[in-house]
Amino acid sequence: MVDKEIYHDDRLDRFFIWVLSRNMAKAIGKNTKLQGYDGFVDLSKKIMQGRNAKEQQAVVAKVLNSLVPSIVSSLIRTFFSPTQWVCESNAWFATLLFEWLVGPCEIREVEITGADQQVRTQKSGVHMKKCRYLEQSGCVGMCINMCKIPTQNFLTHRLGIPLTLTPNFEDMSCEMVFGQMPPPLEEEAAYQQPCLTNQGGGMKSLEPCPKVREA
Repeated sequence: MVDKEIYHDDRLDRFFIWVLSRNMAKAIGKNTKLQGYDGFVDLSKKIMQGRNAKEQQAVVAKVLNSLVPSIVSSLIRTFFSPTQWVCESNAWFATLLFEWLVGPCEIREVEITGADQQVRTQKSGVHMKKCRYLEQSGCVGMCINMCKIPTQNFLTHRLGIPLTLTPNFEDMSCEMVFGQMPPPLEEEAAYQQPCLTNQGGGMKSLEPCPKVREA
């Protein structure tokens, strides 16, 4: 098994973790005895308990919506159309603000296919070298239902900024592309992804993870 990364959360990191964890606990009416990031992951597991994939995604959507007031999201949709500048700015902010959540990130140049089917190159890609959330959870279902789908939907539909996340379950990296409309999950490799045997990325079967397909 590959050794886990060691993270040293500062006060601001711990504050962000606390805020997100508090809203998660409020959304499901349950709490956790664990502290910090461990508590955040434990609450994610509690959200999964007794809920199918859509229900899990709905809870996370509720949590994300609670973090951004409706008036703010409305203003963002109205005044910040997904131009190249807006998408590149979001990518830049993501590398600064979310390292506590997903680990070290770096900006990458990507090709974006616009609504007019024209392809343009812009620096709106974010490469997560090794996703902290995926590594600690060791769960494909948590990655898809608790992070990928809710985050894509929140940015794309609530804020009006298209976003696609593509996790790599072999090395636990992830690509985040602002400005790219996410395809249906059923068309992505993640939909066929088997469960992980451990947090090092090995597969335990050839069957797709059932937690992603739960009706």
